[in-house]
Amino acid sequence: MIHRIPHCSHWGAYTLLVEDGRILGAEPLPEDPAPSDIIHSVAEWANPERRVLRPMIREGWLARREGSDRRGRGNERFMAVPWDEALDLVATEIARVAETHGNASIFAGSYGWTSCGRFHHASSLLKRMLNLAGGFTGHVDTYSIAAGPVILRHVLGDDRACSGQASTLDDIAAHTETLVVFGAMSPRTAQIEAGGIGAHYLTGYLRQIADRGVRVVHVSPLRDDLPDWLGAEWWPIRPNTDAALMLGLAGEIVAAGRQDAGFLARCTSGSAEFLAYLRGEPDGQRKDAAWAAGITGLPADAIRGLALRLVDSRSMITVSWALQRAHHGEQPFWGALGLAAVAGQIGLSGGGVGYGYGSLGGVGAPFALGRSPGMSQGVRPIDSFIPVARISDMLLNPGAPFTYQGETRTYPDTRLVYWAGGNPFHHHQDLNRLSEAWTRPETIIVQDPMWTATARRADIVLPASTSIERNDLAGNKRCDLILAMRQAITPLGQARSDFDIFDALAQRLDVGPAFNEGRDEMGWIRHLYEESRTYALQAHDFAMPDFETFWGRGHAPVPVQRNYIYLEEFRADPDGHALATESGRIVLGSRTLARLGHDDCPPHPAWLPPAEWLGKAGADELHLISHQPRGRLHSQLESAAASMADKRDGREQLRLNPADAQARGIADGATVRLWNARGACLATATLCADTARGVAVLPTGAWLTPAAEGPELSGNPNVLTLDIGSSAFGQGCSAHTCLIRVAPHAGDNRDPMRTYQSQLADLLPDLEDPL
Repeated sequence: MIHRIPHCSHWGAYTLLVEDGRILGAEPLPEDPAPSDIIHSVAEWANPERRVLRPMIREGWLARREGSDRRGRGNERFMAVPWDEALDLVATEIARVAETHGNASIFAGSYGWTSCGRFHHASSLLKRMLNLAGGFTGHVDTYSIAAGPVILRHVLGDDRACSGQASTLDDIAAHTETLVVFGAMSPRTAQIEAGGIGAHYLTGYLRQIADRGVRVVHVSPLRDDLPDWLGAEWWPIRPNTDAALMLGLAGEIVAAGRQDAGFLARCTSGSAEFLAYLRGEPDGQRKDAAWAAGITGLPADAIRGLALRLVDSRSMITVSWALQRAHHGEQPFWGALGLAAVAGQIGLSGGGVGYGYGSLGGVGAPFALGRSPGMSQGVRPIDSFIPVARISDMLLNPGAPFTYQGETRTYPDTRLVYWAGGNPFHHHQDLNRLSEAWTRPETIIVQDPMWTATARRADIVLPASTSIERNDLAGNKRCDLILAMRQAITPLGQARSDFDIFDALAQRLDVGPAFNEGRDEMGWIRHLYEESRTYALQAHDFAMPDFETFWGRGHAPVPVQRNYIYLEEFRADPDGHALATESGRIVLGSRTLARLGHDDCPPHPAWLPPAEWLGKAGADELHLISHQPRGRLHSQLESAAASMADKRDGREQLRLNPADAQARGIADGATVRLWNARGACLATATLCADTARGVAVLPTGAWLTPAAEGPELSGNPNVLTLDIGSSAFGQGCSAHTCLIRVAPHAGDNRDPMRTYQSQLADLLPDLEDPL
């Protein structure tokens, strides 16, 4: 008999078809107009080949604990131990480090996307447990978006404009006349949402924009960052130069005397300094079309024409999250705001500026007004954190100072790392540097369903179940539904749910009752749903179904905001709706940044050449873009069908412009070596005219497979990327600031996945009772 089990993941809601404990397939939510194909890959979670099936301890660590040779991580074999022994060891280590070195020496990195479930959310549960046990060092912001929200918090008072509460796309689709897309607005990235997603709306809104005949200007090195049927004008800009184009457009508006002086006077502060910079008064260089053309590689006449179009029509400027993942990544976000302010259309229907449309599926969709379900992390007893992408800096430089949002702080002396549900050896930059930093902590604990590259490099590995092996619920501020995630199969091997693991540890640390509050799995799921249901009724007079109806149906609607115009009330009454900035206005000239004096984050939007870019590249260098793949989320389901369909010869595809390939003697389908001073990897070349000259594209998420000698085998771009902060103010990652060389590579036909499995087999014991 086939059972139909409602479930949800980061790429959508679906029904699992299950018979005799086997997943036969998945059917998308009928209400979803554009479901993701990745939902059909979830059966791979039930494949034991890459699963952690029982608790494991590295032999050297088990023998010598904190005195072990830490360079044995990733090389020494593991030993299987019973759950009670593993949990006792973990609890003992947490207590030892806290008592000997202080709780700040425990780093709860746990940045990951294992499940969209709001209850079994590994990161939240880990931090809840550790907060009850005295605290930990955590992180702020995300790899996806860090520099952007930091600067927007300063110049707009909060980061709502880049977290899904800028003008909604239904308003843009109905009223915008000129749409300038910096970066992407792609269904490829819009298939994903952090807390789950019910319906994918982006494609429908883009169809409306196309049907209305809106002029769309697409500024990106990649033509297919927008669907071809949208009919956009492609401006193939040099990577990392978007801020220069924004400033050149604003400078042309100012030179023509077309800036909205009334809006600037009423609604901004520091505009005089910004306009002076555009006119070239401080440095003698006017920021105009000719200047921008020299930096961006775009035609000056086209820039001049677009500048006037922005003030002559209702214009919307959108900026992808990807643009701020770069050296000086604050500047394109601030520069777009400056351009929109000069044009004077912020707060108008169909006009202004927005960030991240399409970067996640819910950004730009009608956003939830209710309370999203989620486990509380509790009260933080200590104030210790790092910017999320500064992990290697922290591990390599204990006691060293760092700056963030105008503060100066100190990196802790990290002795214990506990990572639950994530894979930094996928998403961190300069993985060879991270490998060295990874040898510094005394103990590394990884809790995950899969033998990821990070789990292979742990001292203690705890097997967690996947979402299809437990009950949960999904939902977030960018989703118009709360979704049931009902258990479909029994856990593989000895895997346990994240809640059960942390509850057992909390008991050993004498904080069990405070951690579980007397509730089990279904008790918590019911409680979290009822919190959202009660809030919707009390705050918005919106009636959600009772829990039994929701759990049986598989989803429940929540109150949402549609046709939202960002800063509309502020524009109408800047005093009555003052922003939480230093002036109560949009900040175009910052007193705070002037006082801080950061060379890499000036007091107004500016163009700053990045550490690596095509303007200073060698004749044979290319600019590497490492973006989100089409067939998986980060490194999840990397070996499943949707991901494998985008590989060639088992490796990731490196996209190259045909002219760049010809100049290097590279044929389509050839194995190529990519390298720079930081590392090297292999990939399969794919020639693509939709890629600008001088640009190479390699998706993220290939499972790191180093060879004993030579380059990394699978095509992981983060062996190449630059591990520096975006600026001293924002400290975001700079993954998209990266120059490489590429050449044909012959003589290495090893299959990366088979090699990975062989390497993993060498680390695992031969058990008499295999599961």
